Amino acid sequence: MKRSLWCVMLFVIFSCTNLFAQPKQINASDRTSVDLTIYNDNLSLIREERSIDLPKGLSHVVVPDIPATIDGTSLHFTSLTDPLAVRVLEQNYEYDLVSREKLLERYVGKEIQFGGMTGKLLAVGSQSGFTGQNLGMVAEINGKIELNSSNQITLPKLPEGLILKPQLEWLVSNTHEGEHKTEISYLAGQLSWSANYVALLDKSDSKLDLTGWVTLTNNSGTSFHDAGLKLVAGDVNLVRDQFNRGIAKSAGIQRMADEAPQFKQTDLFEYKLYTLQRRTDLNTSETKQIELVNGRNVTAKKSFVYDGLADQWRYWFNDYSSRNQSTFGQQSNAKVGVYVMFRNDEKSGLGIPLPKGKIRVYKQDQDGKEQFIGEDEIDHTPKDEELRLYLGNAFDIVGERAQSDFKQLPKGAEETVRIKVRNHKTEPVEVQIYEHPWRSSQWEIIQNSSDFVKIDQSTIKFPVTIGKDEEKIVTYTIRYSWQ
Repeated sequence: MKRSLWCVMLFVIFSCTNLFAQPKQINASDRTSVDLTIYNDNLSLIREERSIDLPKGLSHVVVPDIPATIDGTSLHFTSLTDPLAVRVLEQNYEYDLVSREKLLERYVGKEIQFGGMTGKLLAVGSQSGFTGQNLGMVAEINGKIELNSSNQITLPKLPEGLILKPQLEWLVSNTHEGEHKTEISYLAGQLSWSANYVALLDKSDSKLDLTGWVTLTNNSGTSFHDAGLKLVAGDVNLVRDQFNRGIAKSAGIQRMADEAPQFKQTDLFEYKLYTLQRRTDLNTSETKQIELVNGRNVTAKKSFVYDGLADQWRYWFNDYSSRNQSTFGQQSNAKVGVYVMFRNDEKSGLGIPLPKGKIRVYKQDQDGKEQFIGEDEIDHTPKDEELRLYLGNAFDIVGERAQSDFKQLPKGAEETVRIKVRNHKTEPVEVQIYEHPWRSSQWEIIQNSSDFVKIDQSTIKFPVTIGKDEEKIVTYTIRYSWQ
């Protein structure tokens, strides 16, 4: 009877011990595979595979080497070995990383070494980068209070709760004992890409070579080796106000024309997806550039534009209190802008959707040396669309705009504008003169000295050709109506 009672007691003790035992801690392996999808807006989707040897029941799983910029609410986990067997019950993102201040905070009120002496740390300060002194630190050494101690501090060990790199810790329930191949995906910031372009204009300004570069910047706090890489271009809606950092620079290295493109472009929803046709490394605190597109002998055209009002008219457009002011619109901009235009089509040597980015344009001088002649930014540009780059203002072409007459009508107004453009170049040029009927959306040109084209309700264009060392005068009278 006593023997049976002892057996029952041992069984109860054993059962209670198992019931209240702490779950075993398991460390996930390093990444066995990783794929990155990076968006324009400083956001990335990271998908990685790791092996985890899981016992049955509950266990704590530590996943090391996680980006410091992870969005913990976006994480998705699944066991590829047995998806129904493994569940993540709890998740902690641990990012209390080792630093001087945090180490000292753990030892406030405790005995530590100050040089060759033992003392008690009373308060933590900051360390001066110039003198090396511990500004604001308070210590009790040999019964005396010392401020801003410059002694070398030695701590006995690393306190609990501090880690060297960010990590995830899960409470996992598992019914399939053994090694599981798992997939983890999450969003993270500070891993971004941008597009930059370099164009080389030929001597006649009628052809250019265009090279597009992807600039990848990794400030996520972790490195990715042998990673698959996809880039998403487009205006993806994000409900957030973080992850805003980017670095961009350009390069002028050309690939050979017979090399295959490094990126394959496909569609993703209403966006464009660019997939690198090989794997790559992206180390932390690194900027990497990969060629995206290369077009040779792209047909181009140089164009001169004179907009005498520039953007000033936008301040008065459809403003009822301004439309009767005769003095408004008399301002004159003398600069004539120079543009380079080309089409993004296969015939021109391109024909791939171009992500938004900066284009820097170069041209060889008379000595054959490349010189920088201007830059502009483009938005996301589909194939078969025209790009128009503003590079600066022409030196030898000058514009002048003046209001020569203005009169009010019972229900409107009439205005006469006189425009002069002078060409001091050694060859004829074609200039597009832009004007903006801004006083009212109801207008008509009742007299004009040159043919014009209506671009839209607030823009008309007079194409004119001006001989060398000549001046071209354009006049027109516009009648506005308001009812």
